[in-house]
Amino acid sequence: MALAERPTEGRRAAPLVHWVKSILKTLGTIAITMLGLLLVTFIIGRVMPIDPVLAIVGERASQSTYDAVYQQLGLDKPMLVQFGYYLWDVLHGDFGNSLLNARPVSEDIARVFPATLELATLGVMIGIFLGVPLGVIAAVKRGTWVDQIARVVALVGYSMPIFWLGLMGLLVFYGILGWVGGPGRLDIFYDDIVPTRTGLILVDSAIARDWDVFRNALSHIVLPAALLGYYSLAYISRMTRSFMLEQLSAEYVITARVKGLSERQVIWRHAFKNIRVQLITVIALSYANLLEGSVLTEIIFSWPGIGSYITTALLSADMNAVLGGTVVVGLIFICLNIFSDLLYRFFDPRSK
Repeated sequence: MALAERPTEGRRAAPLVHWVKSILKTLGTIAITMLGLLLVTFIIGRVMPIDPVLAIVGERASQSTYDAVYQQLGLDKPMLVQFGYYLWDVLHGDFGNSLLNARPVSEDIARVFPATLELATLGVMIGIFLGVPLGVIAAVKRGTWVDQIARVVALVGYSMPIFWLGLMGLLVFYGILGWVGGPGRLDIFYDDIVPTRTGLILVDSAIARDWDVFRNALSHIVLPAALLGYYSLAYISRMTRSFMLEQLSAEYVITARVKGLSERQVIWRHAFKNIRVQLITVIALSYANLLEGSVLTEIIFSWPGIGSYITTALLSADMNAVLGGTVVVGLIFICLNIFSDLLYRFFDPRSK
């Protein structure tokens, strides 16, 4: 009996071993990617034509002061030792102090990142809720005027410069029509009225039940979020159309139609179900691109997010802030890719 039970126990242990190996592989990938990201940011900080010592002490400082700060920053150490110090500090969440305000960079990032998160989240939600149905309809109506309009909408969203759309949107909807709020997250009158709990102004105002602040914040965020949503919609709808066209020409779809299933069941229950895994990756990449690529939108709309923070720091030669923001953005991109990979394994039985 004992010999007969061993194969069964081995089969039961096989999935566990597979999951352990998968987790270890994922952790190894994260570690290698993060190490590469930190190495790249460290090299960028060293090859930039900016003297961090002069940025701190100023051009009129004496040579003794310059040398003291130079040693204090560890710049007199070998490059490998400097990278070790940099790696240790970053792993402990220490990006140094900003040269502009002398505050820790980690505190500045924690303050500005929720604004970018809120804007990008609304943008990708618009892209999903409009882009996915648009792509499905375009694939079902392939070759018709509906398909042509959907393809033009996607092409315009992909090729039109985002800064031009932002300027035109401000001119028309804010300057002429007055339908939306202007630049910034809030009007000056509503600043610091709602206590900060999450950093997301819509959430904080809803928690405080201050609906005047909520409406004002919504009027400010709707236009930049719509522009980012349009950009996301263009990518998501185009990829959804491509995935659906591939599925609609498959044999199982033809078989489902021959069996008498309704067109709605064929499209949504069969064809669309099989593209969910691919769409997860597309949506995750779109979200990551909005989080890291909304710099121009934040500048045009004076949005106090991480994109504006990094840009201001770069123009001011504040390399601690630039590198800290770059590491955080890269980490977010890595996390979203890992999250999409986990969802991929959950929805795709072949990967289990």
